[in-house]
Amino acid sequence: MGPDAAPSQAAEWASAIAWPLASFAVLLLAWEWLVPLAGVPEYILPVPSAFFERLWTDRALIFQHTLVTANEIVLGFLMAAVISIPLGYIIVSVRLLEKAVYPVIVFFQLVPKIAIAPLFVVWFGFGLFPKVLLTFLLCFFPTLVASMTGFRALDERVLYLTRSMGATPWQTFRKVRVPAALNYIFSGLKVSAVFAATGAIVGEFVGANSGLGYLLLRGTSFLDMPLIFACLVALSVVGILFSYLVDGLEVLLMPWQRKS
Repeated sequence: MGPDAAPSQAAEWASAIAWPLASFAVLLLAWEWLVPLAGVPEYILPVPSAFFERLWTDRALIFQHTLVTANEIVLGFLMAAVISIPLGYIIVSVRLLEKAVYPVIVFFQLVPKIAIAPLFVVWFGFGLFPKVLLTFLLCFFPTLVASMTGFRALDERVLYLTRSMGATPWQTFRKVRVPAALNYIFSGLKVSAVFAATGAIVGEFVGANSGLGYLLLRGTSFLDMPLIFACLVALSVVGILFSYLVDGLEVLLMPWQRKS
């Protein structure tokens, strides 16, 4: 890496952050000025200054509910990753399981998760578990399919080569199969990261006494539009941070894809 690599990389990171911030600033300024000019009342569409002020004045309450939703997102996502990635490898490795188990998984995936969310409340109550379970179900299938695709993508001739060189099955799995599949796995994880927030919020909509979904419903009941938009901003921040965490984990586990 040359002496100019670090400044160049810093400039690239600054550019990646500055352009989205500039776009959001332009959007918010246009929103702030055009909504009053159009005569849209605040109970229909509040201006950004109104809900950012509410975000600040109620920061303790919103932060408390944000932590609940973030906890549901992380737990459901991690559960899906821990179960679906090894299961994807097992299904690909055992052809009989692929024929017998995968169609059953696809069948259950076709059942709308929003439709069965009320059942989780009936079965498991209003606590943390039904929200985590719904988040898990939404994240499970994309990660599973991506994992299966990744583990299938390895050329069989590479496996013949590793066996001929005396590599053990564990060495082949750790040094060859997993690195070859990581690109596909992280593609699935990025999709699942988007679904995770949806699962948590839907679970809170169905039945909860805490979380951003609960706070959104409370704001809707009183037509408190600044509170609703403040919760949406908090939820967006959680989603963005979680997405960056997945991206950071990808860079950490796949150093060979870093730009020189």
